[in-house]
Amino acid sequence: MTDRLTQLQDAVDQLAQQFVAAVHFVHKRHDYQTLGPNDKVREVKPEEMQQTIDPLPAEDFQAGLSELSRDLITKEQQIEYLISMLPGLQNSEEDQEKSIKELEEDLKAAEAQRLEALKEKDEILAELDRVIQSIHRP
Repeated sequence: MTDRLTQLQDAVDQLAQQFVAAVHFVHKRHDYQTLGPNDKVREVKPEEMQQTIDPLPAEDFQAGLSELSRDLITKEQQIEYLISMLPGLQNSEEDQEKSIKELEEDLKAAEAQRLEALKEKDEILAELDRVIQSIHRP
């Protein structure tokens, strides 16, 4: 499993990609409409329109916007959760050092167990080798 900072960086990268996808969707799939009383929609030739945008029906466009919005909110919440899991201001430097020392002790204990298991394995292999060598054919 990757560390929290890598997960956070991946999530931020994914959020940026989602923003780009959302802007691209809005740019390519919107329909022309006026926003104010003085606005005018310029006439676009059909072949020009196909190159620039491919409008969706209003309901489909709104559904797409809703889905993209939900995805962005979900990713933002995931990022917030990952950030909350990082050691921060609530953990003082002393607390972090204490946690590191405890982890070092756990690592030393695990290494001692590993070395003991290797030693036991070698002893068992040596015993097995002696037993095999002591067997004679009748």
